[in-house]
Amino acid sequence: MDTTALRSAYEKFFDGAAAPDLGEAADGGWNADQVLAHVLSVDAATAAVALGVASGARPTFDNRICLDRWNLERIIAEHSGRASLISHVRDQAAVLCDIADQLCEQAAAVLVPSFLMSNDEVVLDQPVALADLVNGLAGNHVPVHTRQLADLRA
Repeated sequence: MDTTALRSAYEKFFDGAAAPDLGEAADGGWNADQVLAHVLSVDAATAAVALGVASGARPTFDNRICLDRWNLERIIAEHSGRASLISHVRDQAAVLCDIADQLCEQAAAVLVPSFLMSNDEVVLDQPVALADLVNGLAGNHVPVHTRQLADLRA
């Protein structure tokens, strides 16, 4: 797989995450740390699925744990501050990209049963090619959260 677009999306995301003036969401949504924790969780889950496929397993992808506020707060609490959290998200994104870079065409084409929610609505409940799952991060997921961080600027 080619992760050039995903790596580029992450760089924009990290630029936004490093802004010093990120406040609270006006609509009661996630703050910057929660966005970062969510992206970390999604990246780790996606990397786990990719490694599972590479090992010959047939994993599933379900993003509900990546949306759970308790889980997000647990991830945040494991870090000494935003800089530490950003560093961990950056490292996890690199791990995911490195794994995806090594996937052969056959592995990238494996259908992964996927369940995705957003804003308490099911947006996907069907098998998706692993490549589409990873590329969806570049085309949608990371840019959406980059905009979300931009909206938090005071």
